Amino acid sequence: MAPRKRRAAGRRSPCPLSCALEVVGDRWSLLVVRDLLFTRKRTYNELLRSPEAVASNILAERIRRLLACGILRRTVYSRRPRRYAYALTPRGRGLLPVLQEIVLWSRDHLPGTGTPPPEALPRRARPKARTKA
Repeated sequence: MAPRKRRAAGRRSPCPLSCALEVVGDRWSLLVVRDLLFTRKRTYNELLRSPEAVASNILAERIRRLLACGILRRTVYSRRPRRYAYALTPRGRGLLPVLQEIVLWSRDHLPGTGTPPPEALPRRARPKARTKA
């Protein structure tokens, strides 16, 4: 049996879902994106203090991967010691509707899921404000 050829850019297959999962399909990457989208977290130490308690070596590797894939950008905010602030690129902000749909699915199908902040929900799913009659 002949060995399988690797696809373009080292991908397992050209399937769009498979390609996306190679970038953000691990346990931590979308949580980093979540924190940058919905909180004021911008630094490594702030991201490290997320409630899911990611290990520092895992966070560093995920940040490197997200930078390499063009999901994040970094800027120096301290020269000594060198420290970086992270922000989403347009490609990273493009994950907003994906995260919103995952939030809706989780809310609808996983008992015990917490209440997301309003900005984590698509407009169609946000609770309507009550008006006085």
